[in-house]
Amino acid sequence: MQSTPSWAWVVFWALLLALLVVDLLAHRGGRGQSRRAAVLWSLAWVGLGLGFCGFVWVTLGTERGHEYLAAWLIEKSLSLDNVFVFLVIFRSLNVPQRYQHEVLFLGIFGALVFRALFIFVGAAALQRWGWVSYVFGAILLVTAWRVFREDPSKQEDNRVVGWLSRKLPVTDQVEGPHFVVKHRGRRLATPLLLALVGLEVTDILFAVDSVPAAFSVTTDTFILYSSNAFAILGLRALYLVIAGAVGQLKYLHYGLAGVLAFAGVKMVVETWVHIPPLLSVAIIVAVIGGAVGASLAHRRSVHQVEA
Repeated sequence: MQSTPSWAWVVFWALLLALLVVDLLAHRGGRGQSRRAAVLWSLAWVGLGLGFCGFVWVTLGTERGHEYLAAWLIEKSLSLDNVFVFLVIFRSLNVPQRYQHEVLFLGIFGALVFRALFIFVGAAALQRWGWVSYVFGAILLVTAWRVFREDPSKQEDNRVVGWLSRKLPVTDQVEGPHFVVKHRGRRLATPLLLALVGLEVTDILFAVDSVPAAFSVTTDTFILYSSNAFAILGLRALYLVIAGAVGQLKYLHYGLAGVLAFAGVKMVVETWVHIPPLLSVAIIVAVIGGAVGASLAHRRSVHQVEA
């Protein structure tokens, strides 16, 4: 496997830190919460993700550019599952929109840390034990079947948040921007803290699926982590865009299941059949695009019948 020069890591970490600071400052005080602003920010994050693909392409070669693009598309599409869970958590805890950005920002920061751990440990395991790829493939296939059967947009509660609500002393309502408050000499968690923990635990569970999916196109830690990071950075804006349209994407979970199944099969058969990264890109775009197109067509047909 081709090594990544140290300067490329320096460029990536500097850019990642700068983008985190920009995102934090740009939305401080509840700014940029409108749907229009969220759409513009989503487009900006997509542009940055693709722009970094160009950087990889030019500096590290065409093959690694294709690998980055495939891994980024996988993570970007599977991150939609996270968005559905964010919506369930915030609704179940009645978290006002003006406080959601801080929770999402901290949740995304935690996700970047945990994804790094998963990726570097997973890469080391794959390099040492080749059979781990079959374990990852099996996990992806099982997850694909679960996602195929369960529509995440119809979830009404989150098990992690429900369990924490029963185990921790929690205030009945949000106490401003505070995660912990003191009441009658006792420290109590607020719904914001429950939401943050729920987001972190859920992302760890999702990472068990999405990180192996990215491993199906590359084992390069630089490509894996940078693609994960740029896919995750846009989750806050993506949440605001999709939150109001969850019920309109009726068939999206079938597309997500298709991506997971493709990644699982790819990992299992890679020893005998090599699927080039660029072909992986085409398959992922076709699967997700088909699911979104079918969802929009269904929505139009329903509106025509109602009219």
